[in-house]
Amino acid sequence: MAVKIRLSRAGAKKKPFYHVVVADSRMPRDGRFIELVGRYNPIPDPSFIEIDAEKTIKWLAKGAQPSSAVEVLLKIKGVRQEFDANKKKYLQEVSA
Repeated sequence: MAVKIRLSRAGAKKKPFYHVVVADSRMPRDGRFIELVGRYNPIPDPSFIEIDAEKTIKWLAKGAQPSSAVEVLLKIKGVRQEFDANKKKYLQEVSA
């Protein structure tokens, strides 16, 4: 099963906000997902970004691939740098 970390759109017409979800790549954009790991609202200035770093790092260690939009959000919040800096530690925790 190919697992992706991606955005799922919610909100009214012309007023989107997004959930950052872990989902099977075969599922539709707003369809079934495995776990909710964050929220993103692009409307306010500055944008609202909330990501659960612990859950996200767990999924990255298990091999989940972030979409290009989520990759940018992870870099902004510093989650990607945290994972890359301690990759061996997180991969050992998952395999144990």
